[in-house]
Amino acid sequence: MVNTNTWNKIRYTIYRPIYNVIDRYFRPKRKRSIETLGLQSGQKVLIIGAGTGLDLDLLPKDIELTVVDITPAMVKACGQRAQELGMEIDSYVMDGSNLEFDEQSFDIVILHLILAVIPDPVGCITETERVLKPGGMCTIMDKFVAPGKTAGFLRQTLNLLTNLLATSITRNVDELLTHTQLEKTRHEQSSSLFWLIQARKRT
Repeated sequence: MVNTNTWNKIRYTIYRPIYNVIDRYFRPKRKRSIETLGLQSGQKVLIIGAGTGLDLDLLPKDIELTVVDITPAMVKACGQRAQELGMEIDSYVMDGSNLEFDEQSFDIVILHLILAVIPDPVGCITETERVLKPGGMCTIMDKFVAPGKTAGFLRQTLNLLTNLLATSITRNVDELLTHTQLEKTRHEQSSSLFWLIQARKRT
């Protein structure tokens, strides 16, 4: 089994120098995901799997922002990016499926390119629900199979390679959400592989 936190730390430390270049493809998807949240001044926002902080300049500066990532090199780069942007953030090296925050700590949780990567996606989405305040929102942008479908033979075969290099391409976000009481409010296709999903924690 290669998809472990230890392997993630190794491969994303290696990928960090080219991470920003690769992410040019994802920027419009990140922007769309954040814009649809309608963030308000003073909201407490958590980014799980923040990477080098490529979401930061898409966020308003008057929110209370916390970021976590399993890879120390990513957390360091994210902090440096925040300084360059003149943003104050709290940043931690932390496992997204075992968050060290109190229940109902955040208004918004951002999950960009993490649920298809993290070894325990069920743990990550249930932790997201736990730390969200009642009525809070999470936004998800990642690679999933289409709603109501399962990964075919070709996709499962390709997944053997993609999962080793970077990410799973066979996960189903609706199945993940069944482990929570989160109510899906948006599910739109961004490209052939990518989907934007938002869900609200019931009050």
